[in-house]
Amino acid sequence: MKHRTARGMTALALGAALVLTGCADDSDSTDAPSATSTDAASDTPTPTAEDVAAVEAVKVEGDAGSEPTVTFDKGLTVSVPTATVVTPGTGADLEDGQSISMDYVSYTGADATKAGSTYEGDPDTIILGDQGIIPALNQVLEGQKVGVRAVIAIPAQDPSTGEATTSVLALEVTDAIDVPDRATGEAVTPPAGLPTVTLDDTGKPSIEIPKDYEEPTELVAQTLIKGDGAVVKETDTITAHYTGWLTDGTQFDSSWDRGAPASFSLTGVIKGWTQGLAGQTVGSQVLLVIPSDLGYGETASGSIPANSTLVFVVDILAVN
Repeated sequence: MKHRTARGMTALALGAALVLTGCADDSDSTDAPSATSTDAASDTPTPTAEDVAAVEAVKVEGDAGSEPTVTFDKGLTVSVPTATVVTPGTGADLEDGQSISMDYVSYTGADATKAGSTYEGDPDTIILGDQGIIPALNQVLEGQKVGVRAVIAIPAQDPSTGEATTSVLALEVTDAIDVPDRATGEAVTPPAGLPTVTLDDTGKPSIEIPKDYEEPTELVAQTLIKGDGAVVKETDTITAHYTGWLTDGTQFDSSWDRGAPASFSLTGVIKGWTQGLAGQTVGSQVLLVIPSDLGYGETASGSIPANSTLVFVVDILAVN
């Protein structure tokens, strides 16, 4: 899955490297949840001895909780994403499925210059174990604790020149929050005529679109389960389980199928998501029917044709 915010990391122009799957919106609007997915754990590349040595040579110094000083020789490159723990954490254990907050500072491997930093704003958030995250990041955090510091180097391509480059991140996990498996709250009876949502025993949704369903010209945001958590703001980062369909019933994306919810900023998704989820409460499940002008518009995106009305069922599990 890929959003323009790429889980909050585009401030450093590194999100595309850390997020493996999805499709991007080329219009001026923000991106949607992806139309494609890849099992990132099925074919994880193995770093060479040279890759490991290069990353282990990166020095990270400074007090915990503050942006560190990072030094390494110019010309650092790796053949595949490579990560190593710098300092173990002393807080709570990190577990798959948790919402992990982390700060990091990034550098360009070629000239060892700073590219950006979350320490200058808000921490980033990922779901540990999410298959949409680059495997090296999941692997380096596996079995660690809150407070762990690590370095990850990622081969990429300079978007302006097309030349190969390597990005180097020094990261620190600042918090870990347990995330519910599904929406919980009071069931809401939707009005007649909308797509019908059915949940299996795990909470995974399926949908039935009425044969005579008339695609709306305005956004539909129908609460199906009303949670009692915090009210979501349009600038929040949320953690959600979701599935998306076309109005012919074709599924194009599902976090349920990837085995983990996803975290992303509502400033970095299609307008239909931002408008439809802002004002909802954590714990809620929401049916979104999004006209194309609030989705991808006239631009095809992966398996989503141009001018498509999109249908989503979204479980809002947490807000950061």
